[in-house]
Amino acid sequence: MSERQVINISTEEAKRQTDIIHILSQSLKGKNLKYCVSTFGCQMNARDSEKIEGMLEEMGYEKITKEDEADFVIYNTCCVRENAEMKIYGRLGHLKTIKKKNPNLIIALCGCMMQQDIVLETLKKKYNFVDIIFGTYNIYKLPELLQTRLETQESVIDIWDSHQDIVEDLPNTRKYNFKACVNIMYGCNNFCTYCIVPYVRGRERSRELSDILNEVKALVADGVKEVMFLGQNVNSYGQSLSTPVSFANLLSEVSQIEGLKRIRFMTSHPKDLSDELIEVIAECDNVCKSVHLPIQAGSTHILKSMNRKYTKESYLELVSKLRTAIPHIEITTDFIVGFPGETEEDFLDTLDVVEKVKYAGAFTFIYSKRTGTPAATMEEQVPEEIVKKRFNKLLTLTNDHILENMKKYVGQTVEVLFEETSKNDKTVLSGRTDTSILVNVKAPDTLIGHFAQVKIVATKTHYLIGELVE
Repeated sequence: MSERQVINISTEEAKRQTDIIHILSQSLKGKNLKYCVSTFGCQMNARDSEKIEGMLEEMGYEKITKEDEADFVIYNTCCVRENAEMKIYGRLGHLKTIKKKNPNLIIALCGCMMQQDIVLETLKKKYNFVDIIFGTYNIYKLPELLQTRLETQESVIDIWDSHQDIVEDLPNTRKYNFKACVNIMYGCNNFCTYCIVPYVRGRERSRELSDILNEVKALVADGVKEVMFLGQNVNSYGQSLSTPVSFANLLSEVSQIEGLKRIRFMTSHPKDLSDELIEVIAECDNVCKSVHLPIQAGSTHILKSMNRKYTKESYLELVSKLRTAIPHIEITTDFIVGFPGETEEDFLDTLDVVEKVKYAGAFTFIYSKRTGTPAATMEEQVPEEIVKKRFNKLLTLTNDHILENMKKYVGQTVEVLFEETSKNDKTVLSGRTDTSILVNVKAPDTLIGHFAQVKIVATKTHYLIGELVE
């Protein structure tokens, strides 16, 4: 199929779903229906939920946060870790009680968890009160699935085992009017042995450069000052296009859009973060000087077992390149503790990386066995008590370095984009620096969505405290 045919099919599908949205908006008009969306997992899921919310609101639904007052409840699910799945099953039990009181309640499930056969069988047997079930490949079909449910009064299950079209031209909401997330690609080709993502989100598919540029231009025209590009591995963006484009090319093109103050991205895979990309980050003023660079483990032996395709030494060399080219760059990471076969020596290698890199932030996880991944059947599963001790030791060390890193900001003046009021103190605003460090400042809420100069006066482990510069 040619590139032009793909574009035409996607446009036609978007129009078909938009037509259905219009039909539903007319039939649901005046019913004062309310919806509640719960999102689990990564920022890709959060972005999908924005699309779900946009479509529901165009149909006439009003967003609320209380499930027991909603007419439509949808869970956008995650399956990266087992506890995320257990949480879904637990909450479904509560929804069953609500539905007994309100038989007209429509319950929908979507997202990564739905792409697993074992989950689908469980839902059919134990949770047959769920009305709509769909997966990661057909989020855009929600209007059609809801229409079918309303017309037939039967449960609708629509799970695809592979990707078909990238359909983006549909309504969506944004949490903030001054910043937005933009999908640049979907899926993953890396097949890390612990990760289920390639099996539930499919192989890599990149959006056309022109489509991304048009979307960002429209966002900027609508008042957006900061965009976050999303992909399971943004560094491999463009390789699947008929005319390949590099992620560095994309950043360079987008950086020239007038009025766009900041460009962020995640996630970067260390195996293919290129010299070209480092150069673009260094040279483009509006490309933020922060990189999320998951190492997962510091041991080359464990990294090989994880199929990460880099070594401890090559990772540290990459960090050195980044800091040589961009001295003030901040680097954050992910760790998995207790991967099968991890010895004490392997774990000490991880601690050594923490000592050498001195991260600005880290997400630390205990290994979670995922059925269907190669790691699930590996021998030498690490005993739970050992994993917990290592996890706590790693957490303490990373937090020590994060706090030490924060101290260098005291006395500096930084530019902050204020995002929201603090949950604990309504007189305090929270925002981020160019390097993605969180800053809390006593300031009027009229500054939300605006940049301001802030002098850092104190530090906590995970955020800075500042004062507005007059």
